[in-house]
Amino acid sequence: SADGELVQYHYGLKDLVTILFYIFIAIILHAVVQEYALDKISRRLHLSKVKHSKFNESGQLVAFHLTSLIWCLYVVVTEGYISNPRSLWENYPHVYLPYQVKFFYLCQLAYWLHALPELYFQKVRKEEIPRQLRCIALYLLHIAGAYLLNLTRLGLILLLLQYLAEFFFHMARLVYFTDENNEKLFNVWAVVFVVTRLFTLTLYILVIGFGLPRVESQALDPERGNFFSFLFNNILFRMSVLLLVCLFQASVMWRFIHFQLRRWREYWHEQSSRKRAAAAAGTKQQTKLLKRDSGYHENGVVKAENGTSPRTKKLKSP
Repeated sequence: SADGELVQYHYGLKDLVTILFYIFIAIILHAVVQEYALDKISRRLHLSKVKHSKFNESGQLVAFHLTSLIWCLYVVVTEGYISNPRSLWENYPHVYLPYQVKFFYLCQLAYWLHALPELYFQKVRKEEIPRQLRCIALYLLHIAGAYLLNLTRLGLILLLLQYLAEFFFHMARLVYFTDENNEKLFNVWAVVFVVTRLFTLTLYILVIGFGLPRVESQALDPERGNFFSFLFNNILFRMSVLLLVCLFQASVMWRFIHFQLRRWREYWHEQSSRKRAAAAAGTKQQTKLLKRDSGYHENGVVKAENGTSPRTKKLKSP
């Protein structure tokens, strides 16, 4: 081209060596964040073992999600995926990738693979291991699926939305651990979560329902990386996939609503308990004041305020 040679990349077996190298880099960065930031903060807060584990988890994920969010936003803006939504499905399959897109995916895979040995290094409690393994497996499945099935453009936008919601959630948890009365960021996360779910569902419908069926090459061609377009040309298969996507998003929203209702019930129960405790304390204080007003004790004898005895004197008969 007039601007010079444009180099693009494809995936291959050499990616495994690159991912292994960046797994070690991620372990080192994880240790640096833990040593010079999270450990110093947690010592000042004097957290319990359970809160200490959650604090370390959220602290690491806040650093990772913020970095990935900025990086992913830079990639999708410079590559024009936001300004031109048609590029998400045009010229599918997207076999050849720009350098920054390929490097982003390799670093994402390296980070979530490094999270597996970190479960041992961080001495995560046995009760927390299944939940974290499910989270790691889901991220690896979606990122590797988008990378290997040539849906990298759609995967970038979905990761951007997911990391935005996760960043606010873990940031809210960090603020909550420093001040348990401050839950404002949880409300911000709730709004961001609902908005990102709506955008995610809209994006699925746009790409799967209208984009991929209009791709010119509709034949199955694994050598060229075309895995999906011929399937989405079938309206029955396309509607089945959209139905599964909608059901999955509905289940996510149902768990979110259930979590919010439980949180609000706990909040109002806590507020009512505080009001009852304050009312009981006020009643005790008022009782003490009434006793003081009726008189005071001096040498075991109740005296009135003017120093006279509160007992009535008997009048002597003349």
